[in-house]
Amino acid sequence: MAEYHFVSTWQIQAPVERVWDEIYHAERWPSWWKYVSVVEELEPGARLPYQLGFDLRTTRVQPPTTLEAEATGELEGTGRWTFTPANGGTLVTYNWDIRTTRWWMNLLAPVARPAFKWNHDELMREAGESLARRLGTDLVLPDAPSRPHRFAAAARWAVPAVALVALAVVGWRRRTSRR
Repeated sequence: MAEYHFVSTWQIQAPVERVWDEIYHAERWPSWWKYVSVVEELEPGARLPYQLGFDLRTTRVQPPTTLEAEATGELEGTGRWTFTPANGGTLVTYNWDIRTTRWWMNLLAPVARPAFKWNHDELMREAGESLARRLGTDLVLPDAPSRPHRFAAAARWAVPAVALVALAVVGWRRRTSRR
């Protein structure tokens, strides 16, 4: 399995209790986070079906400072939100320590890692912007890279490389299955 450690940081100019309330109530996410289409509560905790399909089970709730969940399914690992009052608003940090379980993601991890990181960063950037809009306030991204679209350069080699590896695997699998 390929392992990833992602950290996203937002500074939202709203009180920590308001920010906590929106993140804690995951059932509201589809109303403001465009990449979350459905949240279905199966039991106390949350299930967030993404294109990849994984479940999140809440494992730690410490209002209004910490929210933690374990992911199982096509992504496995831990997600941890922390909320800290800062500069008249809230510093939000999300740590996402996961492993991929899909064979193709593990196979392509060496060349696709920049694309997976870019995708995560874009998804989280959009979430922070949407949450700030929902709260009627400003957002600062303290950890934003100086070149936010660096992926475009990496994609020039990563996307063709991923396609070549996928074709090679398909060809190899066909050849070995005929024997």
